[in-house]
Formats: sequence, C-alpha cells, structure tokens
Amino acid sequence: MGRHRTRFHLAVFAVVAALLVHHVVHAQSQAIPEAAVPPSPDAEDLSPAPEQVTVQPVARDDEIRQRITSVLSATGWFVDPQVRVDDGVVFLGGRAKTEELRQWAGDLARNTQGVAAVANTIEVLPPSAWDFSAGWRGLRRLWQEILGALPMFVLGVFILGVFTVAGWITVRGVRRVLATRIRAKLLRGLLSRGAGILVLLLGVYIVLRISGLTQLALTIVGGTGLVGLAVGIAFREITENYLASIFLSMQQPFKTGDLVEIAGVTGYVRQLNVRTTVLMTLDGSVTQLPNGLVYRSTIRNFTTNPNRRDDFIIGIGYDDRIDEAQRVALAVLSGHPAVLDDPEPWVLAEDLGRATVNLRIYFWINGAQHSFFKVRSSVIRLVKRAFQAHGISMPDEAREVIFPRGVPVTLHEATPLGPSPASPQPHTTTAVSAPDETEEVSTEAEGGLSSEATMLDEQARQSSSALEKENLLQDDPIRGGRSWVAH
Repeated sequence: MGRHRTRFHLAVFAVVAALLVHHVVHAQSQAIPEAAVPPSPDAEDLSPAPEQVTVQPVARDDEIRQRITSVLSATGWFVDPQVRVDDGVVFLGGRAKTEELRQWAGDLARNTQGVAAVANTIEVLPPSAWDFSAGWRGLRRLWQEILGALPMFVLGVFILGVFTVAGWITVRGVRRVLATRIRAKLLRGLLSRGAGILVLLLGVYIVLRISGLTQLALTIVGGTGLVGLAVGIAFREITENYLASIFLSMQQPFKTGDLVEIAGVTGYVRQLNVRTTVLMTLDGSVTQLPNGLVYRSTIRNFTTNPNRRDDFIIGIGYDDRIDEAQRVALAVLSGHPAVLDDPEPWVLAEDLGRATVNLRIYFWINGAQHSFFKVRSSVIRLVKRAFQAHGISMPDEAREVIFPRGVPVTLHEATPLGPSPASPQPHTTTAVSAPDETEEVSTEAEGGLSSEATMLDEQARQSSSALEKENLLQDDPIRGGRSWVAH
C-alpha cells in the first residue's frame, strides 16, 4: 500500500511540475504576460456584430478609431487591440484567442459608420496544449443540462415504475381470468405476458411524449410490428416450433403418458415444452421431436381407446377340416384371460396357400392392463398347442411335399437264399407325438401378460435431462394416477 501511495504522489508531483514549466515557457514566448490575456468568451456568448455603428452623421477618421478602440477594449476579449483609420479604411491589429473573435472584430469595424473598408490583421493566438478551459466549459454545460433534465428524469422513472407494477398486476389478473377459460398453459402465459407488455409500452410512450420525443415514441410503437416480423423471418424454425407448441397445447391431441406414433416414432408421451415433444420409445430411449414436425405429422394415439385388435396367420393342412380348426382356435381365444369377449374374437379363412389353408385369427385386448407383445406370444403358443392336441396338421411347404393320391409301391417276392421265416413280420409305424408344451397362459419366458409401462416409466425417471423444461400438458399419469398403455 505504501509503494502505491508513493507512486501516486510522484505522479501528482510530475504533473504539477510539467504545468509550471509550461506556464513559464509560454510566458516567455509571448510578447505580453499570460495574465494579461483576457479570458475568451464562449461561442454562444458572441452575439452578431451590429449592422452599423453610428458615430455622427459625418464621421472623421479619429472618431472612427476612437469608437472601435473603445468597443474592443471594453469587451476585454482582445490583447493589445490596435486600430488605425486612413481615409475610411480601418486597419485592425492585436491578438485574439479564437478565430470567432477575430471575425467579430472585423464585422464590428465593417459595420461602423463611415468605414469604407477593413484590413483585419488581428493575430489568432495558438491554443495551449494545457488549456483545459474548453473542456471545463463543456463539463459545466453538461452538468447544467443534467441538472435541468433531472426533474423530468425522476418523473419518467416514477411513471415507468407505476406502469411496470401495473403490467405485473395485469399479467396476474389476465392469467387468473383465463385459467377457467383456456386449458393450454402456454397460450395463457402468452396472452397474459402480451397484455403486460402492452401496458409497459404505454408507459414508455407516455414518458417519451412528456419528454418531447413524440416522433421517437411513434417510431417505437410503429416499429414493434416490424421488429416482430424481422425476428419471425430470421428465426423461422424456432417461431414455427413455438407456434406449434401453442396449437398443440390448445388442441391436446395427446396427454402425458399416452402411447402415440408420430412421424414413424412410437413411444409414450413424457412432455410437451415450447420447442419439442419428448417421447419414451418402447426400447427405452428418449426421443425429442420438434413441435413443428409433430403438428404437421399424422398422430396415432393408441391410448384414446385402450382396446386394440391384433391378429396373426396360421396355416393348416388341406386334409384338415377348416371348421374344426376354427372351433379349436376360437375355444383357445374364449378361454384366454387377456382376450376380450366384447368385441368378440374371429377366426377367418384368409386364403389357400401352396401347401396350407391360411387362417387369420383376430382378437382384442385391453392395452391398459396387458402388453400386446406378451398376449400375442401367448395366444400363438396356445393355438399351436391346441392344434397339435387335436391332430390338426400345420405343414410347411419348404419341408413337406404332399401327394394327394398317394405313392404306388409294388413289392416283388424274391427267393430267399437262406431258410425262410415261419411267418412274415408286419411293418408297423410308430406315430411321433408332439412335444410336450405347458398349458399355462403365460410362461416364464413371456414374463407375465402385464403392461411394461411401469418398467418404461422407471427408465424415463432415470433419463430426466430431457424433462427439465415446463410441461405444457395437463395430465401427468405418475402423479394423477392415470395408467399407461402398453404397445
């Protein structure tokens, strides 16, 4: 601290010494002392020289000289003013600090009565490098202007404060009024903030009007729309996503927890924010879709109706009865706990294949309780087991060839070389039984028939980085008790 203070004192001493040396040198270089030079007036203080200075109806040269000399000396703006008049021609001499003073003296002599011409030889003194008078005058004028504008500034700040509080009250009031009329959170926030901004702009307009800046106020009011248009063009995609989020929050095509398919992506809706729609896909990944793409795409909502129909194809042999296969398959569907009786299941003949008669089996399940994947696996397994139990074949054209009329075989009796057997042993065929399968509705490999929504919800909780923004959807199945739908 002592070292810095010493440096400061040395710097001050150097500045003072330089000022003293400059004043000494400047005083020696001038013909008269610096103290004899009168102060220079401001440019604003120089009023126009009179058009004509009347001395007498008929002015003599000495009278003109005396009159001009007395005026120049009375102002105190000139150093050693010298005036000489010869036959109406005025010769001005001396020194002036500024060019404006030199011109003023010439105009004064030119407008004096009886002057025919003016020879202005007044010398303009060079400005001193250490002359801060102009700067101090500028600071003094600035300070006076600040003091003069201070009351208006205080009034403007007070008005802006009042309108800021009024805008805040307007935002809360409009939001409360719209709470029962508009369901979309984003639209309510946009309208309430817009009303608050209008109130604040009104306050700014009033402040500019009372400040005398009416044109600027009109420019601001008129330019607000142009600025909005320019921003909309520059940030077209961002603006599109923002507007799409407003429309989606108004229309509510889905809610939090709904299973949807958007632009080929299937998953559970986790969040709708001002930019994206967040989905938890069935493979456990978090996908963010731009709201503009969501609004333009076809949205399939599998949760709006929890019941969903599924189907699969199974082929039977041409020698099997179609009605018998339909009865067996329908019995399996009717006895399955996850298959709905209303709407009723169907077993329909689809077409005649190259080696099989194809049956398409339709069934409905409640997706809010069961998984489509697991129920489909269980139904296919049980129908196959029932067909095998009832002797209904399920041939495959890739590994089986059918001869409708059989294959004729001719046996030729040969003379045995050794002793013949007493009696021939008939050839018997042993039927190959179907592999034993469990009759349970759900196996350990299928992991039960319940929905996998709980598991996916846990995965979504672990990936909370994409869910930090405000959710614009109203229903939250985790907190509201709403069940998710499994695909």
